[in-house]
Amino acid sequence: MADDLNREGLKDQVKGAVKEGEGHVRDAVGGLTGDTSEQLKGKGQELKGKAQRKLGEAETDADRDI
Repeated sequence: MADDLNREGLKDQVKGAVKEGEGHVRDAVGGLTGDTSEQLKGKGQELKGKAQRKLGEAETDADRDI
Protein backbone atom coordinates (compact mmCIF):
# COMPACT_ATOMS: atom_id res chain seq x y z
CA MET A 1 0.00 0.00 0.00
CA ALA A 2 2.74 2.44 0.93
CA ASP A 3 4.57 1.80 -2.34
CA ASP A 4 1.35 2.46 -4.25
CA LEU A 5 0.98 5.85 -2.59
CA ASN A 6 4.58 6.72 -3.36
CA ARG A 7 4.27 5.59 -6.98
CA GLU A 8 1.01 7.48 -7.49
CA GLY A 9 2.47 10.52 -5.77
CA LEU A 10 5.45 10.56 -8.10
CA LYS A 11 3.18 10.13 -11.14
CA ASP A 12 1.03 13.05 -10.01
CA GLN A 13 4.11 15.20 -9.41
CA VAL A 14 5.42 14.56 -12.91
CA LYS A 15 2.04 14.98 -14.63
CA GLY A 16 1.41 18.16 -12.66
CA ALA A 17 4.79 19.62 -13.57
CA VAL A 18 4.14 18.86 -17.26
CA LYS A 19 0.71 20.53 -17.08
CA GLU A 20 2.24 23.55 -15.39
CA GLY A 21 4.85 23.84 -18.13
CA GLU A 22 2.30 23.48 -20.90
CA GLY A 23 0.11 26.09 -19.25
CA HIS A 24 3.04 28.47 -18.95
CA VAL A 25 3.81 28.09 -22.65
CA ARG A 26 0.16 28.55 -23.57
CA ASP A 27 0.00 31.70 -21.44
CA ALA A 28 3.15 33.05 -23.09
CA VAL A 29 1.90 32.31 -26.61
CA GLY A 30 -1.37 34.04 -25.78
CA GLY A 31 0.57 37.06 -24.54
CA LEU A 32 2.69 37.22 -27.68
CA THR A 33 -0.30 36.93 -29.99
CA GLY A 34 -2.56 39.19 -27.93
CA ASP A 35 -5.04 36.34 -27.35
CA THR A 36 -6.30 36.92 -23.80
CA SER A 37 -8.52 33.85 -23.98
CA GLU A 38 -5.47 31.68 -24.62
CA GLN A 39 -3.64 33.39 -21.78
CA LEU A 40 -6.48 32.63 -19.37
CA LYS A 41 -6.61 29.01 -20.50
CA GLY A 42 -2.86 28.79 -19.95
CA LYS A 43 -3.10 30.25 -16.46
CA GLY A 44 -5.89 27.80 -15.64
CA GLN A 45 -3.82 24.90 -16.89
CA GLU A 46 -0.88 26.10 -14.80
CA LEU A 47 -3.08 26.15 -11.69
CA LYS A 48 -4.41 22.65 -12.38
CA GLY A 49 -0.88 21.41 -12.84
CA LYS A 50 0.29 23.04 -9.63
CA ALA A 51 -2.60 21.47 -7.72
CA GLN A 52 -1.84 18.04 -9.16
CA ARG A 53 1.86 18.41 -8.35
CA LYS A 54 1.05 19.43 -4.76
CA LEU A 55 -1.30 16.45 -4.44
CA GLY A 56 1.53 14.19 -5.57
CA GLU A 57 3.86 15.75 -3.01
CA ALA A 58 1.28 15.14 -0.28
CA GLU A 59 0.86 11.51 -1.38
CA THR A 60 4.60 11.00 -1.32
CA ASP A 61 4.86 12.64 2.12
CA ALA A 62 2.01 10.43 3.39
CA ASP A 63 3.91 7.39 2.13
CA ARG A 64 6.97 8.46 4.10
CA ASP A 65 4.88 8.82 7.26
CA ILE A 66 3.48 5.30 6.94
